[in-house]
Amino acid sequence: MDPALVQIALGGVALLVCIGLFFGIGLALAAHKFAVEINPLVEEVLESLAGAQCGGCGFPGCEGYAIAVVNDPDVPPNLCYPGKEQVAERVAELTGKKMAAMDDMIAVVRCSRIEGRVSHKHEYIGFASCTAANLGFGGPSACQYSCIGLGECAAVCPFDAITMVESFPVVDPDKCVSCGTCVKTCPKQVIELMPLKARVWEPCSTKDLGKNVMKVCGVGCISCQKCVKACPAEAVTLEGGLIRIDHPKCIAFGPDCQEVCVAKCPRKIFRKYEGRQIIAREPTPLKMAS
Repeated sequence: MDPALVQIALGGVALLVCIGLFFGIGLALAAHKFAVEINPLVEEVLESLAGAQCGGCGFPGCEGYAIAVVNDPDVPPNLCYPGKEQVAERVAELTGKKMAAMDDMIAVVRCSRIEGRVSHKHEYIGFASCTAANLGFGGPSACQYSCIGLGECAAVCPFDAITMVESFPVVDPDKCVSCGTCVKTCPKQVIELMPLKARVWEPCSTKDLGKNVMKVCGVGCISCQKCVKACPAEAVTLEGGLIRIDHPKCIAFGPDCQEVCVAKCPRKIFRKYEGRQIIAREPTPLKMAS
């Protein structure tokens, strides 16, 4: 072999080795300089969490919450909803934070589309997604505030706590951990979290005027505000056309007044809350407004 060619080849190899060493040393120095030290307490908190990665705490995954609860004094230790009180107590113990009260919550669907016999204004043909259907004139339902019923909430629930029955979501109270994934997913915002020990609720999310509601739904709220006026605890309000219940205020007042607001509702949509008991109701005949 030509000695000149051998010399060129060896020179090339030597050059590549030098380049590799240069970049290797540079990367090693950079890794050392910019290395992020892992707080062992973060690791300990992370191991104590439920590991559901549901995002119900409001942070990007369990690791995000572990970092925040260790480093931020304003982040409470009771945000891991799947872990419930047991995990909250452990996180509070590890971080030295005061354990706040933790009420059992459940996702509820504030809509009575089936019971109210709400019809469709058009047939939807497209992606089987509530978000997609909502882009088409607010969905196919005659009530623009009602559940669309394509099961997007059931699909995203990490605990399989929602099943679709007659194109309507039914929450299994024994599986629901109140992570809030379904709440954030629903484009109609008809799902919300409510305390399991709540005394009353209103399964309707309409903001329409009473006359318009009565044209499309047999039970929908007509915003008459009789429940607001009747509540002795002043826990019921009408905000932006939607009935809101201050559940902590209602619960603190006591159970004696539970019948008062319920009895005043002319549409029977303001009701006692049955908690973990799933109640199936027959559809209500639609009373058309004159």
